[in-house]
Amino acid sequence: MTEAESAAGGLVRSSGVMAAGTAVSRVLGFARNAVIVAALGTGLTADTFNVANTVPNIIYILLAGGVLNSVFVPQLVRAMRESDRGQAYSDRLLTIAGLVLLAITVVATAAAPLVITIYTPGDYSHGDVAVATTFAFWCLPQIFFYGVYTMVGQVLNARGSFGPMMWAPIVNNLVAITTGLAFLALFQVDGDEPSSLSDAAIAFLGIGTTLGVALQALVLLPVLARTGYRYRPRLDLRGSGLGHAANLAKWTLLFVLVNQIAYAVIVNLAAAAGKAAADQELPYGVGFTAYSNAYLTFILPHSIVTVSVVTGLLPRMSASAAAGRLADVRDELSAGWRLTAVGIVPAAAGFLALGPQLTGVLFGFGRANPEGAHYIGLVLAAFAVGMPVFSAQYVALRGFYALEDTRTPFLLQVAIAATNVVLALAAYAVLPLRWRVVGMAFAYSLTYIVGLVLSSAVLHRRVGGLDGARVGRTYVRLAVAAGPPAVVGWALAHLVGSAAGPGLAGSLAALTAGGVVLAGGYFLLARVLHIEEIALLLRAVGLGAPRL
Repeated sequence: MTEAESAAGGLVRSSGVMAAGTAVSRVLGFARNAVIVAALGTGLTADTFNVANTVPNIIYILLAGGVLNSVFVPQLVRAMRESDRGQAYSDRLLTIAGLVLLAITVVATAAAPLVITIYTPGDYSHGDVAVATTFAFWCLPQIFFYGVYTMVGQVLNARGSFGPMMWAPIVNNLVAITTGLAFLALFQVDGDEPSSLSDAAIAFLGIGTTLGVALQALVLLPVLARTGYRYRPRLDLRGSGLGHAANLAKWTLLFVLVNQIAYAVIVNLAAAAGKAAADQELPYGVGFTAYSNAYLTFILPHSIVTVSVVTGLLPRMSASAAAGRLADVRDELSAGWRLTAVGIVPAAAGFLALGPQLTGVLFGFGRANPEGAHYIGLVLAAFAVGMPVFSAQYVALRGFYALEDTRTPFLLQVAIAATNVVLALAAYAVLPLRWRVVGMAFAYSLTYIVGLVLSSAVLHRRVGGLDGARVGRTYVRLAVAAGPPAVVGWALAHLVGSAAGPGLAGSLAALTAGGVVLAGGYFLLARVLHIEEIALLLRAVGLGAPRL
């Protein structure tokens, strides 16, 4: 076996461990979201909770998450070359980042009323804003624990331990599911009247949600200790190398700031649609809860496939870039794009063809209704249009980070965010109320086409070309393999659904029929077309030596 083949096999095997953990976590995440929808519905009450529970993640990503994920992993890899295997660098990073995260958490929690005002539309009533603010007081401490989870996980990644970071969210999801089921049994809720929630109900749901995030972080600490790393607080920063990382981080902070400004606009537009639907007494929610649940479903294949592959690829790509091996960086980008496409392209086809049937099964029970569950599927289908380019853009950005270039992603994100905001505002302005959030999701898809075109053009110059012909052939062949089965699966699902009738049972029957046809047809056509990346993934489980 050649060195390249061995490296490829190592990437796929490490990605497989991470993908398995992510898959289990995301399945439980679906269960968690379904339980919350069952408990709160998809209307205005659910919107107030989901906005408040999203804000901690937004603030964490805005002020720390992007820096820790994108800047410090390459720096940790470089620090591992030192005689102490990066011990001192990791100690300083954990100390400084931990103190900064603690300060951010305290300030954000104290400023909860102001924070919620930013993310809620002006037509929310005083009572609606008060409920969202109370939820936020309980949820904002998650910022610190998200940060601890990310910091410890990235130290583990730099030391070659990839799996635990992907498996830890399972604990969070189990706690959240337990909390949601208990809430469903203990409290009564009016889906369109947030003030129907008692203080005890808000505290119960908020505390349980935050506890899950805390445990997600804490379970990584024993794993880190088993790698031989022993944390010692250090504040001696002179000559530590963190100054260089901080210089890189400023562009990443600006990148995230631009992204989150755009997201704040989207949250306000979606929440305003939800409020208008409640005022017009629509029988189901068409606001932020629909948007966020569709997005979380849309992001599942990306999280299982793309994030897992790229998490294993980034340290290797960073090492190649540090050694000046641009040809290797180019090959690793190609491998990342092609391997991720194997899962992303058929998933996009499946969401386009069977989105309403899938969400009808996931969210069609409890205090939700079939119409609301199917509406989430329409939003999901609009997101799915852009899934392949969204995933490819994620891989492209990691190429820049491996090259220690954080300025270019910021400039690219300005164009992406501006495009997203303009298209979302246009969709909200011209579409009927029922279709506004669907249009906003479609705008998101179009936005990432623009982003990928720009990113690819710049990367092409930076690394001396891209493996464009090979990557393009892979995507086209995968589309040919997935497209016809998706069309047949869509038609069959509609026939079965019409015969079975509305409701959970009808959605399940339609999804099963359409899904079997789509999956079976995809793998059959992929075999006929000899798509080598699928064979690589199969060989990773013991059917032969992988080869790119």
